[in-house]
Amino acid sequence: MSLAHAFDHQLGLPSIPDVTPVVFVIDEDIFVRTSLQMSIQREGWLAETFASGPEFLARPRPLVPSCLILDLSRTDRNGLELQKQLARERADMPIIAISGFKDIPTTVQAMKAGAADFLVKPFKNDVLVEAVRECLERSRVALERETEIRNIASCYSFLTPRERQVMALVVSGLLNKQVGGELGISEVTVKAHRGQVMQKMKANSLADLVKMAAKLRPSRHALHLV
Repeated sequence: MSLAHAFDHQLGLPSIPDVTPVVFVIDEDIFVRTSLQMSIQREGWLAETFASGPEFLARPRPLVPSCLILDLSRTDRNGLELQKQLARERADMPIIAISGFKDIPTTVQAMKAGAADFLVKPFKNDVLVEAVRECLERSRVALERETEIRNIASCYSFLTPRERQVMALVVSGLLNKQVGGELGISEVTVKAHRGQVMQKMKANSLADLVKMAAKLRPSRHALHLV
């Protein structure tokens, strides 16, 4: 059981279920969309196709491993500009850019714009499948990391203001006596707060607590550990 799933089990929160990944396709050409959809479904993945970027962006963000196949040469606007917008608005979703033009500058620009891979048509089906498989794995790892941070943040939300202060000082390396000196409380009181922190955070050791604090700091949750 992964750390993220362990937290989900302890907290009663929903974990990332073992669901079928989704592969999205954006292409104006219905024949291209149909062909790609068939290739995707043969691998056991779900496929959703769209004729335009706005149509795709209107679809809520999926909470399952997913990736996007974007045809840069067949869009209703500049393909690279659309890719940049998608990279901004769906930053967590790997993009596989495909094109019928073997244009090195375009390839470089696509990769700089955030494409996980760039395939030039015609390409073999197994090449596309492997690219999709790698992107779906990347998406799965990102979702597990996000779930883990969310679950740690949920634990953190149950700490009292004093417990948060104690946690911040403990993970910084201070001993109980030093923490007490910083906060103006007794060492016995520090031990009591520390015990509550360990229990509420579901931490088995100080090392676990330090790792949790490190994962919370760069997150978007407004966590003030200091």
